[in-house]
Amino acid sequence: MKVLHVESGRHLYGGAKQVLHIMEGLKRHGVENLLACPSGAHIAALARPHGEVFEMKMKGDADVGLALRLRRLIADEAPDIVHIHSRRGADLWGGVGAMLGRVPVVLSRRVDNPEAQWLVRAKYSMYEHVIAISDGIRKVLLDEGLRADRVSCVRSAVDPRPYLGDYDKAAFRAGLGVPADALLIGMVAQLIKRKGHRHLLQALDDVLVRHPRAQVLIYGRGPLEAELRQMIVERGLQRNVRLMGFSDNLPAVIGCLDLLVHPADLEGLGVSLLQAAAAAVPIVACRAGGVPEAVRHGLNGLLTEPGDVAGLAAAINCLLADEALREGMGAAGRALMLREFSVDAMCEGNLAVYRKVLASQHALRPARLAA
Repeated sequence: MKVLHVESGRHLYGGAKQVLHIMEGLKRHGVENLLACPSGAHIAALARPHGEVFEMKMKGDADVGLALRLRRLIADEAPDIVHIHSRRGADLWGGVGAMLGRVPVVLSRRVDNPEAQWLVRAKYSMYEHVIAISDGIRKVLLDEGLRADRVSCVRSAVDPRPYLGDYDKAAFRAGLGVPADALLIGMVAQLIKRKGHRHLLQALDDVLVRHPRAQVLIYGRGPLEAELRQMIVERGLQRNVRLMGFSDNLPAVIGCLDLLVHPADLEGLGVSLLQAAAAAVPIVACRAGGVPEAVRHGLNGLLTEPGDVAGLAAAINCLLADEALREGMGAAGRALMLREFSVDAMCEGNLAVYRKVLASQHALRPARLAA
């Protein structure tokens, strides 16, 4: 089987990391991988050990030419199936390109934001199958009118190996210039509105009264950086909050945190939640989208309602005040990742969808010929 993956993101955010996991796992199953991605994208070099990479122009939703470029690639490489992994124009023009190339196409849906039913009917009619990365996203699609037999849940995964080693927390704190016993709160997410950074900054009004030496490290980049910097200054948080930028080596960092906070208003599943849990870090998050599938309330973290700043502060304070509770939840989170979020299970789930789609295509051909 030959699969053409289409990933239009330039940076190695959570979705692109999942594409790498899928390609690596599919290669172990004997699948031939092809990857189409933007020229200069971070994923390109990392994906080459797992398949052939084709860098090309990908300029977003208005890039009609992407459909034609993908059609040419399909004609040249003759994949059995196309798998669209991202938005930014790929979910529309990638589908069109596959249709023009007369190759079956599946789409991974990674976000839980609702879409109008007319758009669902128009866009998703191009795809033979939709893969939701969480049950929460699958429910959104079903509520929008997509037939149950056309959407499957295959959860995102994490390779736990980089997160299982020992972390030198004292050295990490020394590098930051904070006391060895400082409590570290982390947030790992793109700097975009739906991730809810503002809720965390507002919650710190109460948290820092109880834990004045706590330090908040915000990892990620995005269009809200200037706005967040201004908010940090306006709220007088400069001594307790740092914008750390994008980390290329998150596995070496995340396990040094005492707590990960993820107050998103909308979220498909949250790869950073999987990473933190694998590193045995407890989590405070919101009941958005597929988050409750990664963070089990009372097991590996605490959940609050989206936008509930007081509830968010209370959950953070609860965990910061109880080291034994943090350690217990961290251990439970690691066990959960090893049990339910393996890369092998994700790859087998995607492969099962491919086989189902290709089997239905083969079944249709004799009927079309007879007609």
